[in-house]
Amino acid sequence: MTTHTEIVLADDHALVRRGTREILEEDPGIRVVGEAANGVEAVALVQQLHPDVALLDVSMPEMNGVEAARNIKELAPQTSVIMLTVHDDDEYVWEAVKAGASGYLLKDIPARKLVEAVKTVASGGAVLDPVLTSHIIEGMRSGGRSTFGPPPTVTEREREVLQLVANGRSNREIAEALDLSSRTVEAHLNHAYRKLGVGSRTEAAIQAFRKGLVRLDTDS
Repeated sequence: MTTHTEIVLADDHALVRRGTREILEEDPGIRVVGEAANGVEAVALVQQLHPDVALLDVSMPEMNGVEAARNIKELAPQTSVIMLTVHDDDEYVWEAVKAGASGYLLKDIPARKLVEAVKTVASGGAVLDPVLTSHIIEGMRSGGRSTFGPPPTVTEREREVLQLVANGRSNREIAEALDLSSRTVEAHLNHAYRKLGVGSRTEAAIQAFRKGLVRLDTDS
């Protein structure tokens, strides 16, 4: 029996939903199980269908994508969230990350990269559009990391785990790379979360960069 990655897709433009659906379903391992025209519908569909990933636009009527992401993570934490949007403003990114999104992608992303991002997030990884990564890096360079306070004391293993999280690796992939069990990786990651004061992988990656603990690769 074939296992599909199931997606709920939310965008207030029907043509955008149709095009995105066609791109995703060109991959035989992905199936769009529901479409929503606003954030309220998206939250309801996720509760009903329990998809692996919710792919949300930021600007939607009735409830925007960031608020929908927050509700989805509260009501259906097993569903990962990717924001797909035209907004490249850092504040939008950070609000989405705080809401629990595992990915933030611009709508001009190549089709192949979108499919790869969905698979990465579905397997427990995190993704951030390279353009947005560049913006964050430039902001850190111009503003200086010192504005974010001294780095927390993390172990070398926690730093290695954080670096692989920043590279978009899932816990399973991190475990294989570091020759650890998935449970040990999860423990290291939870310790790092507490030290960084974050609650998600994407927050951890951004905060770890802000604190000078990891590098963000903009070439991938």
